[in-house]
Amino acid sequence: MEPRFDLMTNELGAKIAKRIYHVALAILQSPLPRDTQNLVMLRASQINGCGFCVDYHAKDATAAGEDATRLNLVAAWRESTVFTDAERAALALTEEGTRIADAHAGVSDDTWERAREHYDDDQIAALVSLIALINANNRLNVMVRNPGGSYQPGQFAALAN
Repeated sequence: MEPRFDLMTNELGAKIAKRIYHVALAILQSPLPRDTQNLVMLRASQINGCGFCVDYHAKDATAAGEDATRLNLVAAWRESTVFTDAERAALALTEEGTRIADAHAGVSDDTWERAREHYDDDQIAALVSLIALINANNRLNVMVRNPGGSYQPGQFAALAN
């Protein structure tokens, strides 16, 4: 599969990517646990069918020390015992936030309340921002057909400058 367009070799695309990366850095540096961030990004990317992002976030999570069993069970988190109640609340919010067009009510009050039981104001700000950002990234990569398989952990570190 060949990409339709390489955003990183386009001047405007690279400028936008750098700004998106800086938003991601702000979330990464937030008090939302890194393991939760990785699970959220992986799950949204699975739902959206973004091969590049599934590859990216699975490899970054592995590099950060995430357990392979947990990564393999993210798509079946409801039927798994390896996630904390807080992670389960974040994954539920991720799924409803990602599938927002599929439900006329958007995110349910029950899902929101479960997330608020586990996350303070700064963490919830990071979590909802992360869900929105990963969905935007998924859509960018799916539209240009950026394929999965070649990502190397840390390859975008230069964007931080």
